Amino acid sequence: MTGSTDPSAGAGPDRRREVADAARRAFAVLPARAEELPDADRRTHQPARRLRADPETVERDLVTLVLTLVELLRQLMERQALHRVDQGDLTEEQEERLGLTLMLLHDRMVELCDHYGLTLEDLNLDLGPLGTLLPP
Repeated sequence: MTGSTDPSAGAGPDRRREVADAARRAFAVLPARAEELPDADRRTHQPARRLRADPETVERDLVTLVLTLVELLRQLMERQALHRVDQGDLTEEQEERLGLTLMLLHDRMVELCDHYGLTLEDLNLDLGPLGTLLPP
């Protein structure tokens, strides 16, 4: 085999160092108090927030996380189903059953969100520079 499959094979030492530095910064854990930050970091970074262990907010946050994961899976299943319909892999009866199932699942998600005082928009986590978890 003549070619290398390593994507960093063509990268020079400076590029590797740059990537390593970026990874180190990305995975660094900031101290919780501003006075623990080095002087240079005090100007550019906000200190990390402390975890609040209030039972009411913990329960709501856990419900939000679980519903977010369920909604993500629901949307992935919906996309897969649409892809299969577009490919012509399903019979008309299967398409009907799949469509009905996805509509019922969506309705159930709305009911669960209502029950916990959330909206489907509340489940869309902001991933910073990556955008939001769920598509608009």
